[in-house]
Amino acid sequence: MTNVNEETVIVTGSTKGIGQSTAMALAKEGAAVIINGRKDAEVERVVEQIRQAGGRAAGVAACVTEEATGRRLVEAALANFGNVTGLINNAGVTKDRMAHRMELGDFQEVLDVHVTGAFIPAQAVIRHLRSQEKSGFILNMTSLAGLIGNVGQVNYSAAKAAILGMTWTLAKELESKSIQVNAIAPAALTDMTRPHIEKAQQQASSEEEAAYWNVGSAEQVAHFLIDFIKKREMNQTGETYAVNGEEIGYWHPPSYELL
Repeated sequence: MTNVNEETVIVTGSTKGIGQSTAMALAKEGAAVIINGRKDAEVERVVEQIRQAGGRAAGVAACVTEEATGRRLVEAALANFGNVTGLINNAGVTKDRMAHRMELGDFQEVLDVHVTGAFIPAQAVIRHLRSQEKSGFILNMTSLAGLIGNVGQVNYSAAKAAILGMTWTLAKELESKSIQVNAIAPAALTDMTRPHIEKAQQQASSEEEAAYWNVGSAEQVAHFLIDFIKKREMNQTGETYAVNGEEIGYWHPPSYELL
C-alpha cells in the first residue's frame, strides 16, 4: 500500500472538473500537488482552497502545449516540495462538430491539447525520474470515445486514441525503470462534458439509451484515482481502466485474430 502523503503529484488541467476534484482529494490525503491551468486567477483559487483546508499545493499557470511548461511544472514541484513522484495528465478541451463541418483549426487544437499537452509534461517528469533513478507513475486520461469512437467527436476520439498508444509505448519504455504508466477512461458530468451528455440524453430513443448517459461525478473519479494510487503494484502498467460512478471496469488491449 502506497502512502499518499509521501507523493508529490502534478495534475494538469486541475482548475475545474475531474482535475480539480482529483487535486483536492490528493491534498486531503496528504499529498503535495501542483495545480495547473491556463489562467493565473483560477490556478491561485484552487491553490488557496487547498492551503486553507490544510493541504500542500503550488501552482503553474501555463498552457500544456508549450514546451517550457513541462520543465516549469517539474521545477515548481522541486522548489516547493523537493520531489516529483507522479503525473496525472488531465488537461483537455472539446470542439465537437461532424467531420464534414469541422474546421481544421478545431481538429488541430483538440489534438494539441490532449496529445502534445500530455507528452510535454510526461517527458519532463520522465527525464527527472530517470535522472534521479526514482520510481513513479503517470496516469493519462483517455475516454470511451478513444476506445470505440463517438459521433461528432472525430478530433476528440482521435486524440484520446492517441493517448492509448502513448500510454502503451511509455509503459514499455519505462517498465524497467519502475515508472508505471496507465490510462483511465472516466465518465463524469463536468463543465466540459455536460453539453455532449445532455444532448445525448435528449436525443436518446429509449429509456435504456438515456440511462446509459447517467454518468458519475468528478468526485467519484477522484476517489477511484486515489484508491488506484494507493493500491498500485509495480507490475501494473500499460493498462486501461474505466470508472463511471461506482462502476469500475477494465479494457483489455486490442486483440488479433487471423482471418
